[in-house]
Amino acid sequence: MPYQTNASIEEIVDLYDGFILDQFGVLHNGAHGLEGAPECVKALHAKGKKLIILSNSSSPSAAAIAKLPKLGYDPSMLVGAVTSGQEAIKYLAETYPGKKAIFFTWDKTHHTTQQGFLEKCGGIQPTNSVEEADFVLLHGVQVLLGPNGDETSLDGYMQTGDMSSVIEPMLKKCAARNLPMVCANPDFIMVRPDGTNAHMPGKLAKKYEELGGSCTSFGKPHAAHFEACVREIGLPKDKVVHVGDSLHHDIAGANAAGIASVFVVGGVHREEVGSKLGEMPPRDKLDELFAQHSQTPTHVVPMFRM
Repeated sequence: MPYQTNASIEEIVDLYDGFILDQFGVLHNGAHGLEGAPECVKALHAKGKKLIILSNSSSPSAAAIAKLPKLGYDPSMLVGAVTSGQEAIKYLAETYPGKKAIFFTWDKTHHTTQQGFLEKCGGIQPTNSVEEADFVLLHGVQVLLGPNGDETSLDGYMQTGDMSSVIEPMLKKCAARNLPMVCANPDFIMVRPDGTNAHMPGKLAKKYEELGGSCTSFGKPHAAHFEACVREIGLPKDKVVHVGDSLHHDIAGANAAGIASVFVVGGVHREEVGSKLGEMPPRDKLDELFAQHSQTPTHVVPMFRM
């Protein structure tokens, strides 16, 4: 079916009773709420809409909710959150408790995140040795964490997307041993507070599969995570819409789950269509974008705002 372009969420607010919300590129940029987004959440809540976050964050759901106040949001306005990290934790605790992993993660400024994640996963132990490892754990993209807390830098991959110096050689060794990989954040890119793109764990998972390795990923675009949100808010699918900025994960996942979707142009694909932030691109540019990625949303808005 053809998609609709809408100037704002206000134009579609009466069509849906439940809103599944992506975080980065829709609600915030990691530092603060995006223009108009906190007010949009307040307006939807005031209209009695049920709101839930669905995020490809490697953090547990409770951590995602806990960050909302400093980003300009009142957590009480949301039913809750479903994160890829939370789903991965459940799987890892059941499948690899106490096992050793080649652990791609965030750097020492996220020490609590590193250790807390491993503990929640049943005491998984990081190792530098591919020969000792039972699997590969893809949690972040700044360092490889060793058994004594030592860190090996991923050589600026997050900024440049270059895997050649550290990441690809390690992935090749792991693939040669047929080590299974678990990815707790399948996003390819995210938009940072300064407007630049950061390269994310999903690209490493894709590279690993290209090298012949196997990877179990959690989060969007897997339909099960969208369906979990629908269950949480307790509404029929046809009264629920997902709002996201990634065609690869948000729109593809909503389409797979049979849920209506709102594509926010001002997110990760903005440079592809060449539009200014907050402006709607020409229809032909949107047509090209959707054809290129083989995904078409139900609605298109410039930003998540009323």
